[in-house]
Amino acid sequence: MTGGAALRQATVIVSAKGAARWQAGHPWIYRTDLYDEPGDAPGIVAVTDRRGRHLGQALYSPKSEIRLRLLTRGREPVDATWWERSIASAAARREGIAATAYRVVHAEGDGLPSLVVDRYGPYVVAQLLSAGLEQVRDDVLAVVAAAGVVPATVEVEEHGIRYRAAPHDGQKTGAFLDQRENRVLVGEHAGPGRALDLFTYHGSFALHLARRAIGVVAIDSSAEALARGQENAILNGLTNITWREANAFDVLRELERRDERFDTVVLDPPAFAKSKQSLVRALAGYKEINLRAMRLLATGGVLFTCSCSYHVNRSVFLEMVADAARDSGTRLQLLAVTGAGRDHPELVNVPETGYLKGALLRAVD
Repeated sequence: MTGGAALRQATVIVSAKGAARWQAGHPWIYRTDLYDEPGDAPGIVAVTDRRGRHLGQALYSPKSEIRLRLLTRGREPVDATWWERSIASAAARREGIAATAYRVVHAEGDGLPSLVVDRYGPYVVAQLLSAGLEQVRDDVLAVVAAAGVVPATVEVEEHGIRYRAAPHDGQKTGAFLDQRENRVLVGEHAGPGRALDLFTYHGSFALHLARRAIGVVAIDSSAEALARGQENAILNGLTNITWREANAFDVLRELERRDERFDTVVLDPPAFAKSKQSLVRALAGYKEINLRAMRLLATGGVLFTCSCSYHVNRSVFLEMVADAARDSGTRLQLLAVTGAGRDHPELVNVPETGYLKGALLRAVD
């Protein structure tokens, strides 16, 4: 075992409120719900209530507001064998995914808090996102290290579309794997006319749209991201995508002034609400881009819109979409409400795992 071995015998005492949080199915206990801590050394600790009743074992991060992340309610050793068994169990739940890039371990969603493991073809990329987990990194990485050294780019495939992921310097672990099933869904509903993909990044939605649309306009503010998108288009032999470096808000205003119309529009913006304090402003931004996108839809056209802001929950998101529809004067049929792909499991007890939400809509007049 690694440097966290001694800490496994240390004990943290938590309040009744903290214990109740675990009992309700949420794996986090906050700093304010601790009565006694073992010091400044992170690692794996035993957790009890004030009466000494064993509650479980958890990752302990002494400088984080989230002090404890539940690993197991039992007393079994959380050693290399435990990690191997737990990661293998998560991997088994991904069997049958029609892609060579997908998430193998989705942290809290797989009962392995603060651990993310993504597969890109023959390679695996891991993120250890808490101080407690860092203390047992040797045990964790021993399970995934067999994949070897990850190159700067890795070519992967999803549902017939090939693209190059960038594990070292791309967003997240190299690609937005959580949108994989949404990209397929939108590709299946795309119209034969023009398509607009805003916040395209490496063109993942645009590639799926281009197989059905006569032409796709892909917008992003990053020239580097667009260059990779162009490379991905070449990989797939797609020549009907126009790549444009621009601000999405400016482009939407420009297209609306020109009274342009599209059969398909995709809105996949970054998280506008990074905190509760920014929620009101974020919702205004979401509403503006949605309202303007709705006005660009041809009759029968489809809009896929989403938000990856955790603080914008599903009901608030759908209310914003409805407000935008009313103000845009566009009558929209709701075809689907979506989330992340099944390799990013969402737990109803842990709302943080439901950060991504989307809506597929059709303009009916």
